[in-house]
Amino acid sequence: MGALSTAAVSPHAAIVSDGPLRSVGDAFTECERITRAHYENFTLGSRLLPRRLRCHIAAIYAFARTADDFADEEPDRERALRALDVWEAELEACYAGTPRHPIFVALAETIREFAIPIEPFRRLLTAFRTDTQFRGFATFDELLHYCAHSANPVGHLILYLFGHRDAGRQARADDICTALQLTNFWQDLAVDLARGRLYLPREDMTRFGYTTDDLGRHTTTPAFRALMAFECARTRELFIRGLPLATMLGRGPGREVRLFAGGGLAILDRLHAVNYDVFRARPTLSRWAKAALVARTLLGGGE
Repeated sequence: MGALSTAAVSPHAAIVSDGPLRSVGDAFTECERITRAHYENFTLGSRLLPRRLRCHIAAIYAFARTADDFADEEPDRERALRALDVWEAELEACYAGTPRHPIFVALAETIREFAIPIEPFRRLLTAFRTDTQFRGFATFDELLHYCAHSANPVGHLILYLFGHRDAGRQARADDICTALQLTNFWQDLAVDLARGRLYLPREDMTRFGYTTDDLGRHTTTPAFRALMAFECARTRELFIRGLPLATMLGRGPGREVRLFAGGGLAILDRLHAVNYDVFRARPTLSRWAKAALVARTLLGGGE
């Protein structure tokens, strides 16, 4: 079975062997390698999930991580878009029963076993294409629309792995996934700004009297603090609205929901603690804070 050439996709996609793929097991092993190389929480988080699902989560992550790299790491927009077009063609081949790329050989097994529709994967690719021509967001609704493509499909995919296809659980998963992504935007505001990306809605900046010139100077004014407090407050509301998902999912996956939501809420607390000065240092959780969060999740939030 031939693998997709690295050069045909992107110079940053050095994950594909030009040699033959020996088995589906090899494909899952490759996905797990990609996942562990990129996602520091995978090993910790996966301990709360059934062992039988870990390879499938890795396949989904490898699909998304590789496409994200095409969008974020390829400086030539046209090349990035061509790479994403190739990736979508591989997705179509996967659903047609003729997967060629190792990631899609594994993903095909996941899709078949859990009857996963193609739409969540397509929405992720739409978000990655948006990233190649990033223009920011005029309104909060526009930002939520972006999250509906860039974050929420992942929640739906994980729900499929647990056999849940209902709109009620999907809606609460959307709340958690959107809140997690928004938290990351506020936490990484300075980092993203250095890369030419700003996720603060322009209407909110105008409302609080904080200008792009202020932002360019990394000015932490009372207006900026009020703006960030506003964004963090409505992000917190999304976490709270989504947390009933933990009870709806049961013990194992419910603990995972509590762990990730708790981590997001802790970052929001940290932002408040540093008075929203994200320019001086990126707000993070200490190792002890993370350990305490895991302990609370395991010991006190399992039901």
